[in-house]
Amino acid sequence: MASQASLLRQPSSRSPDRGGTRLQLLDAFELLRDGVPVPLPLSAQRLLAFVALQSRRLLRVHVAGMLWLDVSEERAFANLRSALWRLRQCGLPLIDATSTSLGLDASVEVDVHDAAALARRLIAGEGLIEGSPGTSALGSVLLPDWYDDWVLMDRERYRQLTLHALEALANRLAACGRYGEAAEAALLAIAGEPLRESAHRTLIGVHLAEGNRSEALKQYERYRDLLQHHRRHPAVALASPERHSPRSKASSQCRTTAQTESTPALAVTDS
Repeated sequence: MASQASLLRQPSSRSPDRGGTRLQLLDAFELLRDGVPVPLPLSAQRLLAFVALQSRRLLRVHVAGMLWLDVSEERAFANLRSALWRLRQCGLPLIDATSTSLGLDASVEVDVHDAAALARRLIAGEGLIEGSPGTSALGSVLLPDWYDDWVLMDRERYRQLTLHALEALANRLAACGRYGEAAEAALLAIAGEPLRESAHRTLIGVHLAEGNRSEALKQYERYRDLLQHHRRHPAVALASPERHSPRSKASSQCRTTAQTESTPALAVTDS
């Protein structure tokens, strides 16, 4: 099983715009050297992505077993040697390999490491109040077209982290009176998981904080209708694309009067 500490690697202190070797895993795989794409065969891409997503060095036997599950151990080791050879052909130091273990070379920057670090800072209440650069990565998906089990686990881990970060960012921006940006962050969270109640509650809170009670009520009704549709048609895929408060102190002036089992447990209120 892939390490549970995936995505925990410390981000690089260098700016992604300063050149060097950068690996992009959000929305699509791309390896860049000084901003220029470096082509790699798929086997080399998979090996580089797997090693990059881990927070520690990995035994060769573990890597071979995870990446080539359906072949013999001998064939898996041969595939690993071949993928390492193909990586070396690009002329860049990408993987630090010994006879027993593999690790990402320290010179390689990885976009998901930087984005995950940003998400943790937002959840902790730090950063991005003077401006909101870099938040677009929080709406991105980790290797959306890859379906290996190890990718799926890391993708969901990253998705959950960014959903919490976007909600935290929306709350902080609204508290600073930056309602448009707060609504945008909350909508990114909703796009990441359309049925997520806390994301809808955050957006409703933003509308109420701005004094837009009608917008808050509309959002409540959209979410109520979405849940009702989902209950009537459970087979319909409403989950997020595999890629996505000012909680009011409130009175109940905007609360809808009819809540049934079909309606969400959201109270639309204003301060």
